[in-house]
Amino acid sequence: MSISSAEKIMLAARQILDADGFAGLTVAAVCARAGVSNGSFFHAFASKDALAAHLWIDCLSSYHNAMIAAVAGNPAPEEGLRALVLAHLKWVEANRPAALLMFRHVQAEWRELVRDRQGAENQRFGAALSAWRDPWVAAGRLHELSGELFAAFLIGPAQLVCRGWLDGRATRKPSASARQLADGAVRSILRAG
Repeated sequence: MSISSAEKIMLAARQILDADGFAGLTVAAVCARAGVSNGSFFHAFASKDALAAHLWIDCLSSYHNAMIAAVAGNPAPEEGLRALVLAHLKWVEANRPAALLMFRHVQAEWRELVRDRQGAENQRFGAALSAWRDPWVAAGRLHELSGELFAAFLIGPAQLVCRGWLDGRATRKPSASARQLADGAVRSILRAG
């Protein structure tokens, strides 16, 4: 099976992102690594911004998949909360360039190019997380929170720790604080009893 130019370009873009970060993601670098012409690049993607937007969605999907996998098999509430926090931390550490792309370019204008795809991806993630969470809420084991508040209590502190590490303000890997961050999420979301 042959790989399309668009797939070659996305593969090359991921490799460049991993090796050189977003700054290294130029059309020339992508074309050289992918072995495609400029014409092939612009046939597949209208611009570097379009490529960046598609790469951003791929990173978001990868992150969501890691989080969904953390609650596959329907773990008990405390176990699931801890697994979600740990999945967040591990994904950021294992995918530092992708995490930097996701977190630093939250307001990028080029994200408008994939707004619909982002909405669909967020719905997919929300539905998968709700499939684990909602029965535990109904059973009185987890606090009833909006999706936004659930995410804030679950990974808000972990997100701050991750951003400090990604920005170079902290030298310890985020997972060094996994137990304390998971404890905080459990205390905030798990109902006593």
